[in-house]
Amino acid sequence: MSRTAFITGATSGFGLACARRLASANWNLVLVGRREERLAALEIELLERCKVKTLTLDVRDSEAINHSIETLPEPFKNISLLLNNAGLALGTELAQNCKLSRWQQMIDTNISGVAAVTHALLPTIIRYGKGACIINLGSIAGRWPYPGGNVYCGTKAFVEQFSNALRCDLAGTGVRVTNIAPGLAESEFTLVRTGGDTGAHEELYKGANPIKPEDIADVVYWIATLPPHLNINQLEIMPVSQAWSPLAIYRWYSDIEE
Repeated sequence: MSRTAFITGATSGFGLACARRLASANWNLVLVGRREERLAALEIELLERCKVKTLTLDVRDSEAINHSIETLPEPFKNISLLLNNAGLALGTELAQNCKLSRWQQMIDTNISGVAAVTHALLPTIIRYGKGACIINLGSIAGRWPYPGGNVYCGTKAFVEQFSNALRCDLAGTGVRVTNIAPGLAESEFTLVRTGGDTGAHEELYKGANPIKPEDIADVVYWIATLPPHLNINQLEIMPVSQAWSPLAIYRWYSDIEE
């Protein structure tokens, strides 16, 4: 029997790659995104391999999420995998130079959106029971802060702890929960963060051999198809080229001289 996955942020990056990977294994897919044209094209691409239902909505709209899930047609009601992938970073400025509106958008998407989708689908996931998965796309930024990360780092720390707490609450249901924390990964992420600065995008990834969306898709598929008695709690992934930086030390030479 085909399994069904619910994927947010399915029109690009990790979400798109995961949709293609699961479709190759004949999973049914409910694909969520804000860009209707991309969703329509993806549906046409994947229909030869699996059943596809697209939902054009923003994860920040909890009413739309609830309505869409409640009215899913029969082939898509029995969801066994929730992939909370939708998220974004906006700007690289230091906190004192940031716009509050950008902070609020990251909080609304990366925290409120994840919470809303998860809350709406929990009854379905729990009803499926043994072997079901909730996989949340976090980031190494949730554990390793950096200048300019401010609220983005905070939202990904939430995703990690939310995943841990869900594991506690869902003990005994058979539902598995995983937080995947990728490091340097090449996708549209940096273009969104920098407002479409292709130069910044190319400079960041040049020569770094970063994680590709397809790499994460393979990991998601592996986790989702593990024997149902196994759970991957946390999985932090970096390209070999990336490692932790030394802790910053700011030296107040003028004070020392005085």
